[in-house]
Amino acid sequence: MRSLLKVKWIAIALIVLILAGMWGYTHYKENNDTAESVRVENKEARPKSKVLNVNSYIVQNESLTDKILSTGVLVPDEEVSLSFETSGKITNIYFKEGSMVEKGALLAKINDAKLKAQLAKLQSQLPLAENRVYRQKTLLQKDAVSQEAYEQVVSELAQLKSEIELVKAEIAQTELYAPFTGYIGLRNVSEGAFVNTNTVISQLTKTSPMKIDFFVPEKYASNIKPNSKIFFRTELNGTLNEAKVLALDAVIDDNTHTRKVRASFENRKGSWVPGTFVSIEILLSEVKDAIAVPSQALVPEMGIDKVFVYRSGNAKKVEVKTGMRTESKIQILEGLSVGDTLITSGTLQLRDGMKVILN
Repeated sequence: MRSLLKVKWIAIALIVLILAGMWGYTHYKENNDTAESVRVENKEARPKSKVLNVNSYIVQNESLTDKILSTGVLVPDEEVSLSFETSGKITNIYFKEGSMVEKGALLAKINDAKLKAQLAKLQSQLPLAENRVYRQKTLLQKDAVSQEAYEQVVSELAQLKSEIELVKAEIAQTELYAPFTGYIGLRNVSEGAFVNTNTVISQLTKTSPMKIDFFVPEKYASNIKPNSKIFFRTELNGTLNEAKVLALDAVIDDNTHTRKVRASFENRKGSWVPGTFVSIEILLSEVKDAIAVPSQALVPEMGIDKVFVYRSGNAKKVEVKTGMRTESKIQILEGLSVGDTLITSGTLQLRDGMKVILN
């Protein structure tokens, strides 16, 4: 009886132990799952370290030039509108339009028949007037005539000669000559046309050497001197050509704050045409073997210039000292060395020590 009771209590104790173990395991698993869930949530809530994709530039030595860009127009060395100095009917045209003519060449002629007749008449009176002076002088030496009578015939001879010279000058005005060697354009008149002093017969242009007129900003005007070199090109011909500054205008334009500059170059082949627009480059200074970086890489901060360089996967902020500036590059005097990897994009987002990936 006692042994049966003892077995019964042992069985009850085992059942209690089993139930207690099951309850403890279930409670532990629930707590463990909750803790793991909290750890996952905390891990997801914790911010990840940001990595930025950036562009880079390997620092190297290069030639850096500071230059002014402008536009100009080609103008002839000499140019004149050809007109007669008197009125009349054109009797002859001696030039071929669109050709070269030499200085002093007769280009056109106005009818001068009336003037030549006047000249012939006056010249025919010249021997008689000279003879009269000779006779009066001989008589004056013999006190046969008065001094006044002698001076009268001398004055008449001088007046006659003056009239002859005047008619010759008027005849010269009926002839049109080339004032310089150049290219003559299209003629605006024909033989038989009546012209006056306002009638333009044609245009004469000297195209060698050729000039270039352009403007530079006021602040750069003092950098340009006579004989300074400039370079120019056209839209059709991208080749740079050299010219030399001839002179600068005496004043600066009040409205545009620019100064007019004139340069010159040889045009021996005549390939350049007046009126052509050209792009101008003026070299102000040049630094060879300079450390120059793209302008967008510079980060101004509280009056100090800084850049970011790539160091072992991180962006490193470096203070630099700058020099010459061009349109796209900045010279670095201190702070960078040849071979440094410069970060050129995302500079506003970068922070010192931030992880970056180079594109």
